[in-house]
Amino acid sequence: MSKTPSEKPNKEIAKAGPVSQFLREKGFSHQSLNPDHIGVEIIGVSPPDLIAIVSALKAAGFDYLQCQGGYDEGPGQNIVCFYHLVAIDELVKTNSSPSKNEQLREVRIKIFLPRENTPKVPSLYKLFRGADWQERETYDMFGIHFQDHPHPKRLLMPEDWKGWPLRKDYIQPDFYEMQDAY
Repeated sequence: MSKTPSEKPNKEIAKAGPVSQFLREKGFSHQSLNPDHIGVEIIGVSPPDLIAIVSALKAAGFDYLQCQGGYDEGPGQNIVCFYHLVAIDELVKTNSSPSKNEQLREVRIKIFLPRENTPKVPSLYKLFRGADWQERETYDMFGIHFQDHPHPKRLLMPEDWKGWPLRKDYIQPDFYEMQDAY
């Protein structure tokens, strides 16, 4: 994956796992990152490549969006949008949970976004309807705009709330005056 300004330069590039190898064979641009603490493969993706990569993964059996969210790496650093995809249909077909020798096929996708301007990511709503409220919550708390989301408005905070409460540089207002409360 070519280096873009939105990538954090000190991210360690890891040995390509099975998902990364699959994506490379198909010609998709991405970055292999170190696995998480339980060994789940993580790949870094740029926003323009997200829909194509997730579509390819869905066609390859990653048919369940278990989780979508965001986090802030700290003031002056990136806002990260992440997705956790699972191949759940394989478990349903066998009607069992994975044994100790088997491993659930899963992958995490991360997009590193600069906090300046407005971070933008394509919405996965058309691929996974469950992304609806998860993307709205991520927008509400971190200010990541999901392009082509069918209902892009605040979910947890009032519509006229200023700022993104889970950003680490957020300054809480002294008070909030409710408008049209009655």
